[in-house]
Amino acid sequence: MPKLRGEAFWRETLRSAHYVVAPMVDQSELAWRLLSRRHGAQLCYTPMLHAQVFLRDANYRRENLYGEACPEDRPLIVQFCANDPEVFVQAALLAQDYCDAIDLNLGCPQMIAKRGHYGAFLQEEWDLLQRMILLANEKLSVPITCKIRVFPDIDKTVKYAQMLEKAGCQLLTVHGRTKEQKGPLAGVASWEHIQAVRNAVNIPVFANGNIQCLSDVEECIRKTGVHGVMSAEGNLHNPALFEGRNPLVWEMAEEYLEIVRKYPCPLSYVRAHLFKLWHHTLQVYHQLREELAKVKTLEGIVDVNRELKLRCQEEIANQKEGEKPKEGLPFFHWICQPYIRPGPKERCRENGDSGTEKGVRGKRALEEEEDGNSELLSKNKQKKKLRNPNKSFDPSLKPKYAKCDQCGNPKGNKCVFNMCRGCCKKRAFKEVADCPGHGLLFKTKYEKSLSWQHSQRGIQTPEISQRGDAEAGETAVLKEAGDS
Repeated sequence: MPKLRGEAFWRETLRSAHYVVAPMVDQSELAWRLLSRRHGAQLCYTPMLHAQVFLRDANYRRENLYGEACPEDRPLIVQFCANDPEVFVQAALLAQDYCDAIDLNLGCPQMIAKRGHYGAFLQEEWDLLQRMILLANEKLSVPITCKIRVFPDIDKTVKYAQMLEKAGCQLLTVHGRTKEQKGPLAGVASWEHIQAVRNAVNIPVFANGNIQCLSDVEECIRKTGVHGVMSAEGNLHNPALFEGRNPLVWEMAEEYLEIVRKYPCPLSYVRAHLFKLWHHTLQVYHQLREELAKVKTLEGIVDVNRELKLRCQEEIANQKEGEKPKEGLPFFHWICQPYIRPGPKERCRENGDSGTEKGVRGKRALEEEEDGNSELLSKNKQKKKLRNPNKSFDPSLKPKYAKCDQCGNPKGNKCVFNMCRGCCKKRAFKEVADCPGHGLLFKTKYEKSLSWQHSQRGIQTPEISQRGDAEAGETAVLKEAGDS
C-alpha cells in the first residue's frame, strides 16, 4: 500500500488532528502523552531523540520507543535531531514500525543544539536539508514531517517552507519565533509568519507558539488557517488545556502518577512534571518545593504531592468569601492555569538584580560569553573560578577536538583508528586489534588465550604418556602372571 501524503495523510492517518502535544525533551514521554490524550490531545510527538545515539544504542531505543506496546498512544510521530542524511534515515528505519511519521527537528534553539549542529542551527543549510528529506522520503514507509522556527524575514521563511515541501516534507509545524527568541527573551510568537507559510504551501501546517488555553487554539486556527495547533508550555501547566478545563492541580498530578506506576519513566521526568503542575503553589510552600527537589523515589514524590494537596484543601477550607487570587493570577494557585514566562527585566527583579544591562543578561547569554570577566559569568562558573583562578571560559582558548572518522563525536587523542571509544571498541573487536589509547587489548588478550591453551596441552601430554606407560606395565605383569 503506497504511503499517504499531504492532506490525505493528515486526514486519514492523523485522523484530522487539531490538538497536538509538542515534542519536549524528557517531558513528552509515554505517561505524559497518555495523560494528555485522556484530556483532549489528538496527536502526540515523542521527545526529541538523537539519531546517532538511537542508531548505535539498543538501550536508548528500548527506553524511548521499544518499551511496552500501547495501542492508546496513536497516532504518534517520532522526532529526531540529526545532521547527516544516512544517519537520520538509518535511525528512522529502526523507528518507523512504531509510529505514524518521522519528524526532523529543525526548531531546537538551545546551546546543546548549537554545539551538536542540529535543530534550528541547520536552517541556513538548505542543500543538506534537501538531501536529508529527499533520502528519507525515498527510503521510509511512513511520511516525513518537519518542525521549524521562522526567520525574521517573512519572505525567507516562506521560501524555506516551500523548499522543505518540494524536498518531500508532508506536514510542517511552524513555531512562530526565531532561534534567538528563547528563555526570558522568548517574547510573542508571530502568527503572521505562520499564516504566510500556510498560504504558500500545499501540505498541512501546524502552528506553535502563544498557546495557553483553548481560546488561544481557536483564535490561532481562525487567524492563520492552520490544520492544527501544537502546545508545549501550556500543556505542561495544564494537561486538560485542549478540553477547555482548568482542573484542580492534584487531580492531574494524581492521575499522572497512577499512569507512571503502569508505564514507568525516569524519576527526573516525574519531578519535572510536578514542578510545572504545582508551579504557582510551590511559590507559596517553599519548603515543599525543596522536598520535591530532593526526593529520591516515586513514593516520596507521591507523599509530597499528597502534602501539597492537604495544604491546599486546608487553605480552601479557611478561605474567606469573596477572596480573590493573589499575585495577579487568573485562578487560585491550586488550579491548573497558564504560566507567563517573565521577560528579562522581570527575571532580574525576581533574582534581586537592578535591571541594568549586566542584570539583563540571561543564563544562555552567559553561556555564549567570550569574555572571561568573572562579573559576567554564571554563579556556577564563578565557583569554578574561585577553585581555579587561572581557569578561562573564553571559547576561543578551548581545545578543538578532532572528530571520530565514523560518527563525528570527539575522537580519542591516542586512538590508533582515529575514532571515539564506542566506534573504536567495535572495530578493535571485529579486527581483533589493540588500541592502547582507549585501553582496548583484544589482540593481546587473544594471544594470551592461545598461549594458555598451548601450555595446557603441553601439561596434559606427559600425563597421558605416563598413564599409557603405566597401563602397558600392568598388561605385562598380568601376562607374566598368566604364563606362570
